[in-house]
Amino acid sequence: MSNIKLFENKQIRSVWNEAEEKWYFSIVDVVAILTDSPNPQVYWRVMKKRLKDEGNETVTNCNGLKMQAADGKMRLTDVVDTEQLLRLIQSIPSPKAEPFKQWLAKTGYERMKEIADPEQSLNRARDNWQKLGRSEKWIQQRMTGQETRNKLTDYWSQSGVEKPDEFAFLTNVIHQEWTGLTVKMHKDLKGLKTQNLRDHMSEAELIFTALAELSTRQIAETEDAKGLKHNANAGKKGGRIAKDARLALEEKTGKNVITADNFLAPVKEEKKIDKK
Repeated sequence: MSNIKLFENKQIRSVWNEAEEKWYFSIVDVVAILTDSPNPQVYWRVMKKRLKDEGNETVTNCNGLKMQAADGKMRLTDVVDTEQLLRLIQSIPSPKAEPFKQWLAKTGYERMKEIADPEQSLNRARDNWQKLGRSEKWIQQRMTGQETRNKLTDYWSQSGVEKPDEFAFLTNVIHQEWTGLTVKMHKDLKGLKTQNLRDHMSEAELIFTALAELSTRQIAETEDAKGLKHNANAGKKGGRIAKDARLALEEKTGKNVITADNFLAPVKEEKKIDKK
């Protein structure tokens, strides 16, 4: 989920990574605010080289993500998570460093409140979807699916699944079982990069995703699944239920449930999908 955050009325591009459950921030945007440099890209380039020469681990481990630039195009930019950003700020002499740290802490706190109270997150998401022109019918289906997803992840958390990569693994097990595609393959089919796959699903894709995750949770609860392995088995069973329903619908309608359509641009040519 991409977002724009404001510090002293200045924009900071950010992305919420659902699998890792953390924010990533554009370093150049932060540098621009803290240094008031007329060319923050050059400032960061020089600073990055200096820190690399010093063996700074934060710079070595920083990631690159495509974010929308001032010209409207998606361009690769260096990003860091909250912990890395706090370390990086130490290397930038600025009177705004302390206020920025407080702002950063508040940003994290607001996200934690949303995790504790999913309704806050859903309300914020509804506003964003409305601004993007999604229909009320689509928004309702998206929100219903998110509630189903939250209940499933709550069960995982309570049954010994802890690490973000384990959540991502289980999600992929379910998704691949009902679609025949990994999450990455599905995103590639739709031409997505950093965008959230579910935000670009059709109504049918959202419904079958919710069916797969609802079935998975109820099976896991019935079998009292514990740990990664048992929950993965439940995920395959839940995904299989949605797959069988998908194949039955496709047979009746002659239409693929899984499509290359997205909300970025019209799809010119349908891509073939293996429905086995």
